[in-house]
Parts: sequence; structure tokens; C-alpha cells
Amino acid sequence: MDFPCHQLDNQQLYRLLTALVLPWPIAWLSSIGPDGAANLAPYSFFTVASLAPPVLLVSQVNPRDGQDKDTLRNLRANGDCVVNIVSHGLAVQMNASCASLPYGNSEFTAVGIESCRGRWVAAPGVAAAPARIECRLREVLQIGHNPLGGTLMLLDVLGISVDDAVLRDGLPDSQLLDVIGKLGGDGYSSIRQRFDLARPGG
Repeated sequence: MDFPCHQLDNQQLYRLLTALVLPWPIAWLSSIGPDGAANLAPYSFFTVASLAPPVLLVSQVNPRDGQDKDTLRNLRANGDCVVNIVSHGLAVQMNASCASLPYGNSEFTAVGIESCRGRWVAAPGVAAAPARIECRLREVLQIGHNPLGGTLMLLDVLGISVDDAVLRDGLPDSQLLDVIGKLGGDGYSSIRQRFDLARPGG
């Protein structure tokens, strides 16, 4: 079956594309507002954009009301954030932090998530996260201004903290990290089952 994009509305495109580009890594992004209130929100459009320099890319799908989400408002205000890696054991708390709260109310407090101080940025991190990537806003790129349009947040990586318990031979081990990914709807995936394939030309 073919799907000409010009014949699909935004919701149809969203459902189709998010059913095909899977799984989505989760950036559990903590930031602080101008009043010092900490915010915590998961973003499932997330990847590495560059290694030299080290830059992460997190995409906001614009809300229907046309307003920036709290995270982007905070980043525009002060630039600091922490990308907290979500392990399987943090899935319930991460999901609970999706709830809509009035701007300035902290998900750390509302959900009962312990925070820790950042080493390189003012924003706090999730204490129980197996790894935290501390960043500063590099650039915001607006792809579309309409609801469900994209706003890209490019984040310069300043430092990375990894729990010693998930290291093997000095590097994070995927089995020990036990991260989860987002699927369509309410679905999530784990990496508890995996396999290896040697790259051609070895």
C-alpha cells in the first residue's frame, strides 16, 4: 500500500511515521526555569547529531496550543539541561513525569523523583539514572510553526556521568544499562534480548 504524504493529515502522518521509525530512544530531559523550578520531561525523538563537536539532538513536536513545552521555555531562558538515560527500573517514574503540570511545578516533586546536582550545569539530574549527559543549548531550529511541527534542540555535551555499576572494560555496557525505548501508542521496548552481526569486511 502506498501513502502519498500530500493526501494525509498530520495525525495520519504521525501515526504512520512513528509506527515505522522504531524504537525511539528516550531523552529524559531535566532543566530549570527562570524562577529556579526544576522540570523533568521525556522526549522520544532523540539522537546523537555530531561527535566532533559532541552534540545531541532532541526534537519537540509542537503542542496543539502552539506554545513551547516547558523544557524548551527553560532552555531558551538559561540553556542548561541534563539528558537522563532511562533504565527499565525507571520506566514507571519516567512515564508518570509525562503528566501535564502548570509551568513552574516540578515533576521531581510531583512524582517523587530524587534529584542530584549537575557537575557542569545548573540543572539537576535524576539521581537513579544509570547515566546523565549534561548539556547546554547550542541552537534551536524551527522546522514548522504549526501544531505537530518540529522544533529541534541542538545540545552541546559538556560532560557525561556514568554509574560504575553499568561499566564493563571502562565503557557503558548495553546489557547493564538495561535502557528502554518508546514504541507507538503506550508501547515500550527493552534491550533484554539482543543479537550480534559482524560488519562486512570486518
